[in-house]
Amino acid sequence: MTAGGVWVDVVGQPAVVAELQAAVAQPSSMTHAWLFTGPPGSGRSVAARAFAAALQCPAGGDGTCHECRTVLHGSHADVHRVVPEGLSIGVAEVRGIVRTAARAPSQGRWQIVLVEDADRMSEAASNAVLKMLEEPPPRTVILLCAPSLHPDDVPVTIRSRCRVVPLRTPTIESVAEVLVRRDGVDPALAAWSAAAAGGHVGRARHLARDESARLARKAVLDIPLSLVSLAACLNAADDLVGSAKEESDKTVAEVDAAETEAVKASLGVGARGPGVAAASRGAGQLKELEKRQKSRATRLGRDSLDRALVDLAALYRDALVVAAAGAGELRVPLAHPDRRTDAVELARRIGAEGAVRRIDAILAARTALEQNVKPQIAIEALTVALRLPA
Repeated sequence: MTAGGVWVDVVGQPAVVAELQAAVAQPSSMTHAWLFTGPPGSGRSVAARAFAAALQCPAGGDGTCHECRTVLHGSHADVHRVVPEGLSIGVAEVRGIVRTAARAPSQGRWQIVLVEDADRMSEAASNAVLKMLEEPPPRTVILLCAPSLHPDDVPVTIRSRCRVVPLRTPTIESVAEVLVRRDGVDPALAAWSAAAAGGHVGRARHLARDESARLARKAVLDIPLSLVSLAACLNAADDLVGSAKEESDKTVAEVDAAETEAVKASLGVGARGPGVAAASRGAGQLKELEKRQKSRATRLGRDSLDRALVDLAALYRDALVVAAAGAGELRVPLAHPDRRTDAVELARRIGAEGAVRRIDAILAARTALEQNVKPQIAIEALTVALRLPA
């Protein structure tokens, strides 16, 4: 069986594809619970969706039949995706999916539950999933996706009941190839985007397609060498936080408006006669919707900030690599090869020890954001810690 069909978008993971194909082809290799792990951009959810499509497909994932197309497009009646829109996945959402998954398949061969970002499940939601794993319905498959096997990402009780599928970061060459083949990106731009994204498929596509994304990355990577004064540090913090908020506001604006109008229409807001009473009773639904939308905007803003912090950490890592190499050749490739000059200058000004201290400061800022410290406070503290020596 070749790695075509539904597997064509699983980039740079031949061993994973072979393992999943074997499970589809040989019932003895099949199990009811799978945990897809791997670093951001490795394609955890893409692999899980491809696996779900192959399980429902009579031909094992040809990519052209009705089952494959509906699973990949998110419309198959027996494949249920849980995707966090807010800061976490709540127990109510998971329990609803669990009840549905307990039924016999209505169309396909399996009832499949796919939880993307399973590390964002609340404790109560994790317990609901654990109960399903302990007492799985006979024709149900649970697919969980998480960054790692760390207990903070996946409780050991859940991990021990799953077959783990570890994904790795795809090679830059494989990411560039898929950008050219699938998205029609110019080969030179595809190669640059793949390298700049560090093998993160989604980020590489975003950089290749969107000039504003390329400009935003440049603005972030210009920061380290600009931090020559306290005023510069505070200005850089304002820019980082403002850019993240602007990006999240832009992303949610259209979605929020459409959702709100749909709920208002269903409640009869603006109607006359009997619809007025229904609209008045729907105030709670509108408030709940606003709460979810606010949570989603907060998450998107934090995700945008986190991407910027990861880019910054990678540049300081490059400075560390340069400092360690001294006058010799670099032993490992740079994360930002197009910013080698900046890495060399940073290495000269802060040295290996300074680079390590700044990487630690970035990791501390990421932790602070996860713990709900206000972004402005966390990022101001960070940029001051990143300030260049006089």
